[in-house]
Amino acid sequence: MAAQTLQQPSFLLANLKADSTTKPLLQRCQDLVKIIDEYPAKELHLIFPWLVESVFGSLDGILTGWNLRLLHSRNNEYNIAMEFLNPSGPMMKLVYKLQAEEYKYEIPVNYLPGPVKASIQEGVLPDCPLFHNKLQFPLSGLLTLNLALNPFEFFMFNFAYCLITPKSYPPGQHGSSTDSAYFVLVDTYLKYFLPSEGSVPPSPFSDSRGSVTAASPRSSSVSFAGYGVHSPSLLKHHIFHQPSVNADPSAQEIWRSETLLQMFVEIWLHHYSLEMYQKLQSPQVKLALLQYRLSMSSMPCQPHAPPGSGTLHTYQVLLPFHSPPPLWGLLEEPFTPTEEHVLVVRLLVKHLHAFSNSLKPEQLSSSPSAHSHTHTSPLEEFKRVVVQRFVQQKLYLFLQHCFGHWPLDASFRAVLETWLSYIQPWRYTGEKSNPQPDQNRAVPDKWESFVQENLLIYTKLFQVFLNRAVRTDLVNVKNALMVFRVAKVFAQPNLAEMIQKGEQLFLEPEHVLHHRQPRGYLTPGQGGSYLSSRQRVVTDMVFRVKSHVYALEGQDCQYKQMFGTELRGAVMKLMQIIAQARQTAKRISDHSNEVAANNSFLSWFGLGSSDLNNTFSGAEPEESGECLKKTHEFLDRALENLCQIFKLNQGQLTQLLSNLCSSEDDGNCKQLPDCIQGENGLILTDLGRRQIINGLRRFDIEYRGDPELQPIRSYENALLVRLFYRISSLVNERFGEHMNSLCSRPDFLGRLSRHYFTDCNSTTKLKQSPSSQHTLDRNRRPRLSLRPLASYRTMLLLLLFYMFGALLSLGPVSSTVLILAAGFLYGLFMTVFGDKLKTH
Repeated sequence: MAAQTLQQPSFLLANLKADSTTKPLLQRCQDLVKIIDEYPAKELHLIFPWLVESVFGSLDGILTGWNLRLLHSRNNEYNIAMEFLNPSGPMMKLVYKLQAEEYKYEIPVNYLPGPVKASIQEGVLPDCPLFHNKLQFPLSGLLTLNLALNPFEFFMFNFAYCLITPKSYPPGQHGSSTDSAYFVLVDTYLKYFLPSEGSVPPSPFSDSRGSVTAASPRSSSVSFAGYGVHSPSLLKHHIFHQPSVNADPSAQEIWRSETLLQMFVEIWLHHYSLEMYQKLQSPQVKLALLQYRLSMSSMPCQPHAPPGSGTLHTYQVLLPFHSPPPLWGLLEEPFTPTEEHVLVVRLLVKHLHAFSNSLKPEQLSSSPSAHSHTHTSPLEEFKRVVVQRFVQQKLYLFLQHCFGHWPLDASFRAVLETWLSYIQPWRYTGEKSNPQPDQNRAVPDKWESFVQENLLIYTKLFQVFLNRAVRTDLVNVKNALMVFRVAKVFAQPNLAEMIQKGEQLFLEPEHVLHHRQPRGYLTPGQGGSYLSSRQRVVTDMVFRVKSHVYALEGQDCQYKQMFGTELRGAVMKLMQIIAQARQTAKRISDHSNEVAANNSFLSWFGLGSSDLNNTFSGAEPEESGECLKKTHEFLDRALENLCQIFKLNQGQLTQLLSNLCSSEDDGNCKQLPDCIQGENGLILTDLGRRQIINGLRRFDIEYRGDPELQPIRSYENALLVRLFYRISSLVNERFGEHMNSLCSRPDFLGRLSRHYFTDCNSTTKLKQSPSSQHTLDRNRRPRLSLRPLASYRTMLLLLLFYMFGALLSLGPVSSTVLILAAGFLYGLFMTVFGDKLKTH
């Protein structure tokens, strides 16, 4: 998709397309290395779009390319692909060679993420500078807009888009492995273009003026300020080509780093719902309002302005630029990230923390406002703002979407760890000298400003996680581990106090700020300045927290305190469910131990308990033994950490557990779950659902089908079951009427016949679950059932009996006669005394 210029047919491109179907990957890469070295940029320009598509696949997902997401180190082609796509490899050499000539390549706007596409098609430029001055306006209208990207941007766009392109994997393969070629390449590119140590290696090519075309040039006086601010309208910004950066070598140092990060963030994280898009439709209005209020509150001697005087003026200036109505159909397609997608995002988060934390201490100690570009390199300045200005908002929306839409299963662990990685930047400082264990290591005070500027990512997502946790089966060890992980992270010393202080700053009344007495101060490393007074520092802290919350949730957000009464009640509810799950796990473990102790190796023959209903529905098949012990341990420690976070004393926890133990006794498991009577039968309540999930109660399940057609058990011989079924079917078909007449007799012979022939009229009725309310009891005709003879237990008993007869010098026939006689006598005994035994 090169820029629309008339080109002569490329014989080189035709030859490469022909070789792609006949030659192996190694030979094709060797040919490409020679072509990249020998051919001029004019020829390479024609093959570049095809080559990128052949490697990463087409944007519509029809062509799979090299399948980097399925290429693992055990594959023969893995090393070939990694060497070719290395940041210093042939492919990147081709990119730089074309970059020096300022070629452009087009990407349809339709392939951009939903919010970006909607914003552009409404006539509003997105806040990311990556899309500025790159739009191509064809004659056919706005709906066929294209982005004109330079070679590096085009390469990185296709590389990033490869992750979210729907792929049809072969059976038995999936793309969630962290050792795939794609995952390793992402890690390699991040380390190369966002280095924690040193600087980004320069490009090996330059244009005739001695510089490379930068992706998003900016003057030194702007310094990232354009990021996060909308441009008024597309109609006022339709410059087609980017200017070259040939006079500012400092800007050249990091333009590739900015481009790579912006491309990753926009393609991987810029997805959210239509409702959220409408809420964030005009973020510059909120920004201007906050700047106005901040300037008003930061002037102690200024008289009070009338309420709303500055706000009205701000909206009157900015709203006319955003008058077009939203396009309602643009964001209707659902966005469902895969586990592989989330794992790559977590890799990005971890690397950005390490990249930002590698900032030199002398640069970290200076305030951004007093920062001088003559003493700080652009890379150091980039490290200072990379997390807050480039990642924070979109990652928050991405995580919020995943928390709300991810299935309630163990795969949520990837999303959870991504969240926990972001809110713990102190884990990626590179310091290994602290010998304290993680649970006893206090969060350093220097991270207080980070907690305040990311308050919603701590508090709002914690509340959403609580809503997920109460609906999750916590008897499952994987789900119990996730609850323990969250409680452990938030229980780190000093973290809860930082969050609570951030909430107090956000809830600080604005009209009080002008009359505050000086209290407290921050060092410049915590966000303050030596030029600011104590009152100014507190004011700046307040509005820093408020600006963060308003930027992510809007001016009209209703903030719920993490340490408020409402959330405290939700935490107590979760702790009660955790206690119930602990009790269920212990009961399942004890039951499993009893079964294991009672059943010897003879259980293989069916001598152990064969009651399939004598199990607890709260546990999965693998939830036994060590898994249940780990579940109990995780839930115990989660309770301790939650008590530590929310300052609950041991007496409250003991009372909660004692109340639970008194209400949940052993007989409680045999009761039905909590239900209400509806028109069509019983309807489960929320309490009943939680009781079933945690294995506290269950419905009595009874098989309602033909007993002869039940699934073959593990203690039965499959061949004999099928053989005896055919024999009994023939007998029942031929003598069924006679058996029915015998069983219908009211005398002693009828009772004896009903004992030997299957008669289901005497079944006991159980309380039915809602799904079986309309099931009708069918009168089955008496029949002969030989299926018990196919049981390994029966065969073993017969074998022992024949062996015992052989010891007594009894032949097989005599032993058989004795067995039949014993069976007949047992039938007579049960017929005569059976009813009396049942009454007792």
